[in-house]
Amino acid sequence: MDPVLDRVHLPQGQAPAIDATAFKTVLGRFCSGVTVITALAEGEPVGFACQSFASLSIAPPLVSFFPARTSSTWPRIRAAGRFCVNILADDQAEVCRQLGRPGVDKFAGVKWTASENGSPLLTGAMASIDCELHDEVDGGDHTIVIGRVTCLNEHSEAKPLLFYRAAFGRLEHQ
Repeated sequence: MDPVLDRVHLPQGQAPAIDATAFKTVLGRFCSGVTVITALAEGEPVGFACQSFASLSIAPPLVSFFPARTSSTWPRIRAAGRFCVNILADDQAEVCRQLGRPGVDKFAGVKWTASENGSPLLTGAMASIDCELHDEVDGGDHTIVIGRVTCLNEHSEAKPLLFYRAAFGRLEHQ
């Protein structure tokens, strides 16, 4: 029998051992867009870079993203109860890097205005999606966050910032 099929059909409750490096390498082959999740927490802008974002449902309108359990920013956004998903354009790699760094003033020099729900809408973002926190689900070393979409807008026809094999990339054809 094929050894791959043997691993797929293990008895319930038994998972195959997966090497973390192999896991990251293989899943790094999946290209994703890049977002920044933002909110106002006690009047202060907070946010984090996030490439694990997806649409979830049209009816009701839901999106999802997956912050690490170690995130110090997600609890502040959770407490705000609402947030903005900023879809980054291909010229915003440095904004993404800045908002992805821990322990610094992430918004120093970052231009933004208030979105419809009052969350930071990053200047130059291709699109924005305002949400209210709908639900959270355990996702291992991450949390699966579900947001109910309350407003969404396209801001430009720019090309998206992409993430592939642990690096930023650009769409060549559109």
